[in-house]
Formats: sequence, C-alpha cells, structure tokens
Amino acid sequence: MPELLTVTHKTFAQAGYVVLRDVLSADQCDEIWDFVAASLDPLVGPAEFEADVGYPGSPADRQAPGGTTPRRLLHAYARSSLLRRLACHEVVGSALKQIIANDVRLSQCHHNCVMTKHPGYSSNTLWHQDIRYWSFDRPELVSAWFALRPENRANGALEVIPGSHRIDMDRGRFDRDLFLRSEIPENQELLRQAITVELNAGDVLLFHCRLFHAAGKNRTDRVKLSPVFTYHSGDNLPIPGTRSSQYPSVNIDRHLT
Repeated sequence: MPELLTVTHKTFAQAGYVVLRDVLSADQCDEIWDFVAASLDPLVGPAEFEADVGYPGSPADRQAPGGTTPRRLLHAYARSSLLRRLACHEVVGSALKQIIANDVRLSQCHHNCVMTKHPGYSSNTLWHQDIRYWSFDRPELVSAWFALRPENRANGALEVIPGSHRIDMDRGRFDRDLFLRSEIPENQELLRQAITVELNAGDVLLFHCRLFHAAGKNRTDRVKLSPVFTYHSGDNLPIPGTRSSQYPSVNIDRHLT
C-alpha cells in the first residue's frame, strides 16, 4: 500500500489527477445507486436543475421541456450515513493524506453532491477550473469523483487536460463566466491535449481544483449518477464571509471507514 500511495502522489503531482481503481465493490455501487435513484423519484431536495445553470444544451427555464431535470442532488454528506461513509472512505482518505496533508477536511460548501446526468436534457459543461468559484487561503483542494457505473464519452464522462493545474493564465483567456475561450489560439493548443477519463464502476477519480476539465452530454438512454466530494487540508481555510465558509468542514479522520 505505501508504494502504491507514493505512485499515486507522484502521478497526481504531475498530471493533476489520478484514478483509483476498484475502490467500491459491485454491491456497494448498487447500494449507493439505489439510494440515489430513490432520491430522484420522487425528488428529495435540495437540488440544482439543468435549467438553473444555463449551460449549452440545458432547458431555457424550469417551465421549458425538461426544465425540471435535476443536475445535482445537493448536501450529499448530510443526506444519509451511506453517503457519509462514502465521503470518508478509507482508501480515498489514505490517498488524500498523501496528496494534501495528514489533516484532511471535507468541504460541505463545494461539490458535496451527486451529479446526475440524464438522457435528453443533460447539458455540456465547458472548460473551467473549480478553484475560480471557491475562496480558500491556497488553491490546493482535491475533489473525489465516484463512478457507480461505467463512465465514458457516450454518457458524458469528465474530460481533463493533464498537467493544466500547473499553468498560470491571464484573465483574458477566460470569458465572463470564467470558462476557457475556445477562439483563442493559445487555448486551442491547450484543448488539443484534452483526454477523456474513462471509469469503471467502483473507480474514483481524484483531481486538483486547478485542473481544467469539462464534460459532454449524456447521449445514452440511462442516467449517470456520480457522487462528488471536495477536500482541503486543515490549515487551508475558507476565507471568512465567502460562500466557501458557509458551512463547517468535516474532519474525515473521525469518520474513516
């Protein structure tokens, strides 16, 4: 295990992401999937809807066809003991301790959700860095993306630009909503380096908050459900008065499974 964690740390430092394979068993994936599916029909809020984000391909508003399609189930950690155990999974926690620090905290303000990508009304998420929406002392947060079923280009798997977490960019390379401007030659060169991160059921993708990532629409006939949590070190604090400080972070050492 120590050798594996060392490799994980080196890979993450260089690429800005790493995939942990077979973290969850098939039974665990099914149990979480069934819980989330039951929370979607009937819908158990709070939730964000595709119509709320205004991304390419999303319904114009909640009254439009598909306007009540959920995009994510919010406050995942507080929803159930099942999701709390998932957020504090021992394998993920061990990897995070190598990547971040021994004192790992779960943010309840960012991600902390189950991403839901439905057929028909899912939208495209354009290229962005998560840290541009977050406010911490240092841009050193890591997110864990859990695959409950296979994720690939067809159903809107995450795309990433390896190593992009180490790039500093001028503000002019972003649009008003802080997505990469695709018409700029420097950005076009960067986007040619993008890859799709394909996951099997039970895999976990860890990625840096400065890593550029995007996702396409779900073009299959089955919904994609992906729990996602974000972590930071105990000495990397949210800035007071910002959205990042709205809810207290959780010390995962007290809940590791």
